[in-house]
Amino acid sequence: MLNKLNPWKKESNTSTLRDRIEKVKRSSIPEHVAIIMDGNGRWARKRSLPRIAGHHEGMKVVRKITKLANQIGVKTLTLYAFSTENWKRPKTEVDYLMKLPEEFLDTFLPELIEENVQVRMMGYKDQLPAYTIRAVDKAIEDTKKNDGLILNFALNYGSRAEIIDAVRSVLTDCKSGIIKENEIDEELFSSYLMTAKMPDPDLLIRTSGEIRLSNFMLWQVAYTEFWFTDVLWPDFSETDFLTAIEAYQSRQRRFGGVNG
Repeated sequence: MLNKLNPWKKESNTSTLRDRIEKVKRSSIPEHVAIIMDGNGRWARKRSLPRIAGHHEGMKVVRKITKLANQIGVKTLTLYAFSTENWKRPKTEVDYLMKLPEEFLDTFLPELIEENVQVRMMGYKDQLPAYTIRAVDKAIEDTKKNDGLILNFALNYGSRAEIIDAVRSVLTDCKSGIIKENEIDEELFSSYLMTAKMPDPDLLIRTSGEIRLSNFMLWQVAYTEFWFTDVLWPDFSETDFLTAIEAYQSRQRRFGGVNG
């Protein structure tokens, strides 16, 4: 609806967003953006709603940010959807979170296919309910030929467990002679992680004002640029996402070296 006092306000806001998108696209775009989507429960509590209402609203933001990331040229978008520690939450909330991939993908999968988005998942799939696995597997299968943005859901994911499992696999392959001890380096070890064949994140965004990693991609973010915001995930907008990208573009990434 147009603003009664200023009938051009909506059009102006849309134009401003479009101009910012075009400006952002003219500079360096992070190839891989990772997001810790935090604050759904607090968003709901502030409105005297059940926590699951915040997760439902957050699902809409996933759609919006995925489309924008694809539009500006991000190659991989990894979303921290459910951690290995989240099983400690109330059963009603966990049950809803396990059904959320089914709800999200049933609603938005045709749009993801149309947008040339490829869905992937990293995490411990065998611990998930069958209906969650079916929904994720269908999305992966239906989008496997797409070559646009990779939408990578971290679902039942924990970085410490991932690293320990990688160490075990390296040791097993050493003992069996597949690899030699002197061949082990950072590149080889990275190939044993769930993010094998993906670049490390260039930019990590966390919403809701928390300033910690919460067991998310601890190995992969060694040289990632961090951007934190007090905005709760259900309130996170295209403008907020562009602000994060602009902050990334304003930084000099030295990877331990010096410029000039």
